[in-house]
Amino acid sequence: MTDRESSQVKEQKIRVLVAKPGLDGHDRGAKVIARALREAGMEVIYTGLRQSPEMIVEAALQEDVDVVGLSILSGAHMELFPLIVEGLRQKGMNRVLIVAGGIIPEEDVPALKKMGIEAIFRPGAMTQDIVDFIKAAMAKKRERAA
Repeated sequence: MTDRESSQVKEQKIRVLVAKPGLDGHDRGAKVIARALREAGMEVIYTGLRQSPEMIVEAALQEDVDVVGLSILSGAHMELFPLIVEGLRQKGMNRVLIVAGGIIPEEDVPALKKMGIEAIFRPGAMTQDIVDFIKAAMAKKRERAA
């Protein structure tokens, strides 16, 4: 890789899809995260409320995102998240970083990580920690790909 190509990779904006799967009716947290990611220089696509797993996977594919951020408050994460992870895999999107946040019990975190969700941000998580995690994880992924 030339220096020019290397600098282009570094300058490439991280594209993040922020999605609200299921029947959640509240999206303030997702909007706060979306804004923090934008302010950190990321390109953010927000899907809005009440998205099915299929809608989220299709949006991730169409938008060619680097990261899928899932926000859930309903307690249906163990039912919905596996469908999204599997849908992304079926579409060949294995390289996508998947993170999640919301009301997720601590005891569910190991199973979610095992299925491929790389980070879980629970209530009280600092937006800067989320930004830092995504930037660091994407830098590692891009480094490995180079």
